[in-house]
Amino acid sequence: MSPALRLLILSLFSLNSALSPASASSAAGSRSILRAVNDDNADVRDFAVDLNASSFDAVLSDTPATFAVVEFFAHWCPACRNYKPYYEKVARLFNGPDAVHPGMVLMTRVDCASKVNTKLCDKFSVGHYPMLFWGPPSKFVSAGWEPNQAKSVIRVIDDGRTADRLLSWINKQLGSSFSLDDQKFENEHISSNASDPEQIARAVYDVEEATSTAFEIILEHKMIKSKTRASLVKFLQLLVAHHPSRRCRKGSAEVLVNFDDLYPLDILAADRQGDQDVQAALQKFQICGKDVPRGYWMFCRGSKNDTRGFSCGLWVLLHSLSVRIEDGESNFVFTTICDFVHNFFVCEECRQHFYDMCSSVSSPFNKSRDLVLWLWSAHNKVNERLIKEESSLGTADPKFPKMIWPPRQLCPSCYLSSSQKNNEIDWHKDEVFKILTSYYGKTLVSLYKDKGIVGNDKISGALEDLVASTNALVVPLGAALAIAVASCAFGALACYWRSQQKSRKPRRSWS
Repeated sequence: MSPALRLLILSLFSLNSALSPASASSAAGSRSILRAVNDDNADVRDFAVDLNASSFDAVLSDTPATFAVVEFFAHWCPACRNYKPYYEKVARLFNGPDAVHPGMVLMTRVDCASKVNTKLCDKFSVGHYPMLFWGPPSKFVSAGWEPNQAKSVIRVIDDGRTADRLLSWINKQLGSSFSLDDQKFENEHISSNASDPEQIARAVYDVEEATSTAFEIILEHKMIKSKTRASLVKFLQLLVAHHPSRRCRKGSAEVLVNFDDLYPLDILAADRQGDQDVQAALQKFQICGKDVPRGYWMFCRGSKNDTRGFSCGLWVLLHSLSVRIEDGESNFVFTTICDFVHNFFVCEECRQHFYDMCSSVSSPFNKSRDLVLWLWSAHNKVNERLIKEESSLGTADPKFPKMIWPPRQLCPSCYLSSSQKNNEIDWHKDEVFKILTSYYGKTLVSLYKDKGIVGNDKISGALEDLVASTNALVVPLGAALAIAVASCAFGALACYWRSQQKSRKPRRSWS
């Protein structure tokens, strides 16, 4: 018997029972119970991520969560409506920007009553509603489930009827002791060792979050003006060539190749009335993709609500960019980073301090090593200042106090034997450079490689390679080479670019 036929029989049986006179009193009782549940959960928001046949694989393949729960339901099903508040109570702990335990479990839902999801629900042999599955997110991609299937890593959750029982089931799988009463920033699973190489591997998701947040801030504050336009274009070039996330490289490229049309100089200089339309047009672009729920702050999550997060993610982004460049790009990248912070960072005091450090550099950088070490030194100077300020004001994160990096336990060889001179550390800079390039380079994206997210993407590669074609750009030599050598099929890419231009109006030139 097919799953669809089983569901039809179950539905007819339920309808027949509901219409019988004997069921009237029980139905009334069920309605009163349902009202009580709904009243008790009136403030419960939707935290579970709604998936459909087109988004199912994309979201589950890209999420940073270690495990996923997929609930198959039908919107017309009374039991499903009754169960939703319980499911959302658990989802609140794991999903969204206010997640209590982010990055561990992705809670999702699929409506089998929607025709577009029929085949997807059939693949998982959904025989009743609601039906819950558990497993690593990647194992759901292009997969299915059959009853009595041997050695399947996807499991049916057989004891999740209430929120307490569902969370208890999840706790058994994770070896955790989560509670429905847990509040944000109060869990024992936050690692206090921010220098752990295994932790930095997960920071790639925070780099994506910081990139998206920075882009949103720029749009929200209408910071793109005639005098800041060139600064943003150069930073987008840098992201396209060297961002550690492929989906951020792709998203940045899409913004970049459309930038002339969205923000032409003549409109910026003369027509301020066009801001709202331009803003709406640019908001359609997702600089790091749109499928994965954000707000995890996995590596950069503080133990207090107002610590770390975006500022940490932005620092990790800048360090990760610095270790990926070639020597010929070093001075371009230095000025690009300095100008970006000066023009687009909204914390005035932080912005001015960083710009002062940039202004103190008297000669251009000729080597990428010099830039990597300068940015590291600048970050330590910022931390030195904040250590004193936070100590006097009592605003430090108790679990993540500012430190001079790298700590001795992470890199003992970075410290020379005469480690202190006038309260200054005597660094072995060759060793510091090694750990910086490893920590913010290979280690940072190791999780991506394990999940198979790093790789060739024809459309993404095409957009990256074609960045040099837009009139708005003057790509530095190193970046141009980095983009050009990404694909050997340059002729095919050129054809792709020309085909894309057929539907585009002529670009305005800008120099």
